[in-house]
Amino acid sequence: MASTPPSFFRRIGLALSVLFNAELAAKLQRVRGEAEPPAADTPIAPVAPVAEPQPVIVRETTPEAALQLLGLLQREARFVDFVQEDVAAYSDADIGAAARVVHEGCRKVLREHFDIEPVRSEPEGSRITLAEGFDAAAVRLTGKVVGKPPFTGSLGHRGWRVTDTRLPKLVEGHDAGVIAQAEVEL
Repeated sequence: MASTPPSFFRRIGLALSVLFNAELAAKLQRVRGEAEPPAADTPIAPVAPVAEPQPVIVRETTPEAALQLLGLLQREARFVDFVQEDVAAYSDADIGAAARVVHEGCRKVLREHFDIEPVRSEPEGSRITLAEGFDAAAVRLTGKVVGKPPFTGSLGHRGWRVTDTRLPKLVEGHDAGVIAQAEVEL
């Protein structure tokens, strides 16, 4: 009967067991013929089973929503055109005028398709205290971070959180990778 070799993580667990359990290491040496067996009166402790580490579950995302958002930003704000343009030859006034149009269109897309609210309600610059158990996914600590919560510091940015998304539904077969069609004038 053929046995299946242990997985990589199981082998790591076994290696750690041998590393931290002298009796198990001695047994392994005996099995491999590398050491004399211990005296009959030497007790050998039973080996505790090592729990196999749980794999990290990673969600794979599809690019359609991001491509859809880029398409909306291009349609309403000419965002991709603006970012792809080499602006070195333009004056600051010309860039500023174009930025106003892009800003207005981007803002329209965000308001139409997302509900966005600040992560923190306090004004930027105010002193806040983060208690133990604060949401580290929503608040990033900067500066010299030492010790354990509570942490007291100055709010540098309130953060943003999307509370609702309303992207248009895609028709079957739609190529979301085409974020702006080429235009041909006849």
